[in-house]
Amino acid sequence: MDELGRMSPEEFRQASKIPVVVVLENIRSAYNVGSVFRTCDAFLIEAIYLIGYTGCPPHKEIRKTALGAEETVTWKHFARSSEAIGELKAAGYRVFAVEQAENSIALHKTALLTEAPLAVIFGNEVTGVEQATIGECEGCIEIPQLGMKHSLNIATAAGVVLWELVRSRLD
Repeated sequence: MDELGRMSPEEFRQASKIPVVVVLENIRSAYNVGSVFRTCDAFLIEAIYLIGYTGCPPHKEIRKTALGAEETVTWKHFARSSEAIGELKAAGYRVFAVEQAENSIALHKTALLTEAPLAVIFGNEVTGVEQATIGECEGCIEIPQLGMKHSLNIATAAGVVLWELVRSRLD
């Protein structure tokens, strides 16, 4: 690890984070949850909020894909998205759903990316972000998709969106 310049778990916990909170709403697959933990670790994301029946650590399948990130990335569980959104808004976060919706903002065209703090909500693998949750958000961010399929796996979508949020802060 030293030769790769990686932080220790304690250094990670103490490091200044990117002011982004990832919200996972009713994610069925604990493997997807673990993958998002790992991505949040890679990009120094502030926290993950787990909503509803989304799996929470400790969990065998989360551990398998998170590779320890579930031990270092800050996370909280909420029964309902409205509770998490209320907390985020009270703390000054702008809240956006990542969803294909009318009037959504293309990921690459949004000026929101460098504004902080920001929360992004990813929804269920089949049904997406709940309509009631979208109604509580400032808007929707959409990943442009050019092929025949017009959806991405939640873990892939999180990687794309989070990289764009982090990349815009590195420039």
